[in-house]
Amino acid sequence: MYGQFITDRGQMRSLNEDAGGIFYNEAGQLLAIVADGMGGHLAGEVASQLAVSIIKEQWEAAASIHTPVEAEHWLKDMMARVNATIYEKSLEKEEYEGMGTTVVLSICTTDFVSIAHIGDSRCYLLNETNFELLTSDHSLVNELIRTGQITKMDAEQHPRKNVLLKAVGTEEIVHADIETINWETNNRLLLCSDGLTNKVPDEEIEQLLRETENIADLTKEFIHLANERGGEDNITIAIIQKASSSQEGDSSC
Repeated sequence: MYGQFITDRGQMRSLNEDAGGIFYNEAGQLLAIVADGMGGHLAGEVASQLAVSIIKEQWEAAASIHTPVEAEHWLKDMMARVNATIYEKSLEKEEYEGMGTTVVLSICTTDFVSIAHIGDSRCYLLNETNFELLTSDHSLVNELIRTGQITKMDAEQHPRKNVLLKAVGTEEIVHADIETINWETNNRLLLCSDGLTNKVPDEEIEQLLRETENIADLTKEFIHLANERGGEDNITIAIIQKASSSQEGDSSC
């Protein structure tokens, strides 16, 4: 498998409060993460960078993951550790009060993918026949949609569209959504912050994922589209492709 990661400040923000990356453990297994920070001056950047640095350090020192149970256990422990660290740091300084971050991350093995997320950064899977959103936003508008109070169309213009119901570091204890899926050769996994999904609809994301062969070109095209349509937010993208054995030499990350 191989992957490509990119992050962009966007057109309007003075800082990039997104963070992420693609990292490998001692067995060469891949982990991708996207985090979208929030809070007062610099606090969002501190929260997202802290989440990524903790997970990177722990993953690069981790042993091989053999089963979905092992992967999900690792993700659960890691999300709890990251949440506790950011929450404790938010109590240290007044400017850090209330800071937090979304986190979506995936452990990718040759047989399965395990995903954990908190917040409204997303993970999608593209296979031969389907394009599926694997995560459910922990947001006010998504809850209003789920309970039938508004439609998806209403949500696009809702005045509280950006309100999160859950984030990493804003409470002492928070529970991640975790699941495992199987994947096959040439399937693609997309992790992204809402800087992409607020500007590029799912139908267009699917079309580009299917039609663009080179994933480095694909990440750049997504950034271009989001910026061309206003770029009011930071934009962060990780794309992982499960390669055939003949493709493994063509990796980029």
